[in-house]
Amino acid sequence: MPIKVGVTGGIGSGKSFVCKLIEKMGFPVYYSDTESKRLTNTHPEIRKGLIELVGTEVFQKDELNRPYLASKLFSDEELRLKVNQLIHPIVRADFANWTVQQDSPIVFNEAAILFETGAYKTMDFMILVTSDLETRINRTMARDGISRESVLSRIDNQWNDEEKIKLADFVIENDEDKMLLSQVEKAIESIKEKYKL
Repeated sequence: MPIKVGVTGGIGSGKSFVCKLIEKMGFPVYYSDTESKRLTNTHPEIRKGLIELVGTEVFQKDELNRPYLASKLFSDEELRLKVNQLIHPIVRADFANWTVQQDSPIVFNEAAILFETGAYKTMDFMILVTSDLETRINRTMARDGISRESVLSRIDNQWNDEEKIKLADFVIENDEDKMLLSQVEKAIESIKEKYKL
């Protein structure tokens, strides 16, 4: 069974960019957000559950109606929790299935809320990608074409870095003045050393 490494970080921290570097180093990465979108559109249990929770309008022409779901979840914490409880176990099972199919000694799972959902407990190591708040806000505004207020409300829905740092095995600082690749290499070398790889 490969060593499982979770890669997480707040919105706009650059965790996907870090994962692209990891892939270039020859390691497989499971992108939870991408796979979650695929499963939400195709998995019968998720479809059935979402329709029960928010109504038939949540799917349009076999595709998830994201704006509709987002509007429902925006101010309803209890509903957000129920949707997460429906989707996350299925994504986790999909990751487990993907993991056994890999022939690499180390696999990586990129996910935004590994700490928040408790999924970090299923990982052998956790890498946290951090970045200063202004950089995160600017990156997300540019990437998603949304307002500063929207970014800040998303950030408020995630744990802050101080809470996550306590649980992380490695912290990678994704700021302009820090060498990113050397930090990633160092973390992977530490994991290899521990397992004599």
